[in-house]
Amino acid sequence: MAFIEKRGSSRWRARYRAPDGHERSQTFERKVDAERWLASQAGAMVKGEWVDPVLGRTSFAEWCKQWQSGLVGLRPTTYELNVGTARRYLVPRFGSWPLARINHSDVKTMVAEEVASARLSNSAIRRQVLVLSTILAAAVADGRIARNPCAGVKLPPENARPMRFLEPVEVVRVAEAAGSHYRPLILTAGFVGLRFGELAGLKIEKVNLLARSIRVDEQLVEVGGKLRSGPPKTRAGIRTVTVPAILADVLSKHFGETPVRASGLAFPSTKGTPLRRSTFRRLWRSACTRAGFDGGRLDGLVFHELRHSAVALAVREGAHPLAIKQRLGHASIQTTLDTYGGLFPSLDEAIAEGLDGALSEALAASSRPETPEIAHISRSEGYRL
Repeated sequence: MAFIEKRGSSRWRARYRAPDGHERSQTFERKVDAERWLASQAGAMVKGEWVDPVLGRTSFAEWCKQWQSGLVGLRPTTYELNVGTARRYLVPRFGSWPLARINHSDVKTMVAEEVASARLSNSAIRRQVLVLSTILAAAVADGRIARNPCAGVKLPPENARPMRFLEPVEVVRVAEAAGSHYRPLILTAGFVGLRFGELAGLKIEKVNLLARSIRVDEQLVEVGGKLRSGPPKTRAGIRTVTVPAILADVLSKHFGETPVRASGLAFPSTKGTPLRRSTFRRLWRSACTRAGFDGGRLDGLVFHELRHSAVALAVREGAHPLAIKQRLGHASIQTTLDTYGGLFPSLDEAIAEGLDGALSEALAASSRPETPEIAHISRSEGYRL
């Protein structure tokens, strides 16, 4: 049952009985708005999409606190990235808004304004929408809003930055420019392909110089200004990789240095403390400048591009994609191919060449005349008609 009653000289109160048996009401200045509201509530009940309007009045900021308290099972860096995005961008924009007020056009407007301002990369804008969608999906699951207003919002394209690769001589050049203490770190990144966090968290005891192997089962990440130790990015990230013999010799000498030996870490800072990405970034930029990379093909080079370079070198040496996937610690071969598929242009040709050889042998065999079999008759058997 639903009806509208006039309250005073210019107010209209709409009332209806909700599926939970309780009466819901809302007051409007115009009767037509009250009628539309009742119609929307009735339509939602018919479709099975009705939600309690009272729950939808929860402010976005208040709901974010509940959403954050329910985040479990995330890696520290992912947790900090999602919560930080909500804190820096989403709460300032939608904080005082009731959840039910945020609609599809509001999200589209947010994206359009961020793109127009050009203050953030497309990837950062996409991250905003992803986090907002996650927050509002939780509100849908909790029965506070009927649907997620982020659904169907067109996102800006991913930043298409071309992947760059250093030649071996360029890896050595920037390693030399970084100084003797950080030279082994950069050589290991450029020729083995470990991530920065894996290198920062690597302990000397996990390096077997005789077997020329590194056991990767831990990484060190910086979250909110604090260093945290944890497992690699994925379960597949726990792996053992082999290093070149020359690099093993470099590491052997490096581990003998006092700050390294005392810290127990394979690649500590010059003071023997755990290496922070934020601190190393300044040293890295300085090394790239001294290596002559500024203004050229490698201008603005980031440390992670050493990992790409290690893959490119492995492909050049004929490594199979599956071996590279295992060496990098990717969770699936699809990740490896999606990221580095362009480095394997000859795989299809190699398959065709292999099939060509098999087909050639088969055709040659079929064209040879068959040799008739000659019956052997023993003397004891004689001739039979």
